[in-house]
Amino acid sequence: MDSYDYIVVGGGTAGCILAARLTEDPEVRVLLLEAGGSERRPDIENPGSWPSLAGSELDWNYATVPQKALGRTVPATRGKVLGGSGSINVMAHLRGHRVDYDSWAAEGAEGWDYDSVLPYFMRSEDVPDGDPRFRGRGGPLAPRPIDSPHPLSLAHVEAARQAQHAVAADLNSGELLGAACHELLISGNRRQSTASAYLRPALGRTNLTVRTGAICRRLVIVGDRCRGVEYTWDGHSIRSASAGDVVLCAGAVDSVRLLLHSGVGPVRDLELVGVQPVIDSPEVGLNLQDHILLAGVRMRADRQLPPPSGNYAESTLFAKTNPSQTRPELQIVQIQVDYHTPWQRPAENSFTFGIGHMRPRSRGSIRLASSGPEAPLLIDPKYLSDPYDIEQLIAGIEVVNTLAETSAFDEWGGTSDAPALLRLDRPELEKAIHDSVSSFFHLSGTCRMGTDATAVVDPHLRVRGVSGLRVADASVMPSIVSCNTNAATVMIGEKAADLLCGRPAG
Repeated sequence: MDSYDYIVVGGGTAGCILAARLTEDPEVRVLLLEAGGSERRPDIENPGSWPSLAGSELDWNYATVPQKALGRTVPATRGKVLGGSGSINVMAHLRGHRVDYDSWAAEGAEGWDYDSVLPYFMRSEDVPDGDPRFRGRGGPLAPRPIDSPHPLSLAHVEAARQAQHAVAADLNSGELLGAACHELLISGNRRQSTASAYLRPALGRTNLTVRTGAICRRLVIVGDRCRGVEYTWDGHSIRSASAGDVVLCAGAVDSVRLLLHSGVGPVRDLELVGVQPVIDSPEVGLNLQDHILLAGVRMRADRQLPPPSGNYAESTLFAKTNPSQTRPELQIVQIQVDYHTPWQRPAENSFTFGIGHMRPRSRGSIRLASSGPEAPLLIDPKYLSDPYDIEQLIAGIEVVNTLAETSAFDEWGGTSDAPALLRLDRPELEKAIHDSVSSFFHLSGTCRMGTDATAVVDPHLRVRGVSGLRVADASVMPSIVSCNTNAATVMIGEKAADLLCGRPAG
């Protein structure tokens, strides 16, 4: 059995950060286990290739159980590669609204309010032209708006302005309202991830061991302490010990899988599938949240559209649907191509308004189907189980309609799908929405952080009931942030490194 000071399970967004930050101390030995392979591939590095990555060998290819409201399953795309989902996503770098983090603190995540996490966002980035009150200098990541925005991206922002929405100077200022060409993790016309920005520069360190193609099977828990992990690698079954902590960074799906297969979870559920309970943690796998995406709402142009550029999705609008709301309910992203679900008909010479509901009230769960390590997980986000969510999607169609009615897109002519949808009677409109619902692939919340007795992890990310075990990924979010989750996961990784080392923020 080999031994390390820390074992990090999952080389995704947070895992790459932890491996790099912890090994800055040459006396600390770290093992990083990643099931996938290298992120150094042309289809990952090319910003325009992201639509082809979902469903490929770089994806775990999970799917939800059939959704009651939709009558079908929905893909649950998760990256299986160094950099994790940050190596296959759309590269948007958006932190969220300050209220997102203040709400975490109010829900029991002490020390995770906006002012407390801001130093970690700043540490992670290099934004030399940003406001130094809330933007960082000299960090590994270099988020930037696209240098030469696509004409449709500029038109999208102009349409929002004409429709009386604010045009934001910096969506990462903590306010997250209005329209802008948002920041992207693209550097030198190549995708940037935490694998390329954090992990690659650290690979020469003798105190860091990275094993790709390593499938973690079980946590080694003796009494009430996690002593290490069991995993398969290069055709061998291996057990590695940790003198300090094992840190799960496998994401909202696979951190849960590993906890449950190791006997950490709801006792009754574990016994029903034949897993011997070790620690009763009743909320492991509960509180599943995801941003709901309404796909296929297109603008069908009369005249030839310019070819797509960048990551095909350079601009966005964050909007409230009620003046009393403290943060945005909707994200309207403009995609330069026809982006629709597989069961919708393609539309030639069109572009898409992706309507995202950012504050969903529906909550779901992840459970084991059986005790077998290869058995599929029961991933059930319960999309649209709360009626509030469909009301917000309808409001999103109305916002798109106001954008399409401006003069911003006159250069290309054509018609929007939004008016036809809004003319439907209520049952037909709901059916059309059910047929169009997809996912932003922002699964989170399944290892909820808090101070109450049923929270899975405490504010130091320690798993309740098990010493030597922590979770540091999107699963610890008490509630989902109001935008893409990757930047918040970067922050979690940065803060987790300080928590493990006992360092103060700053």
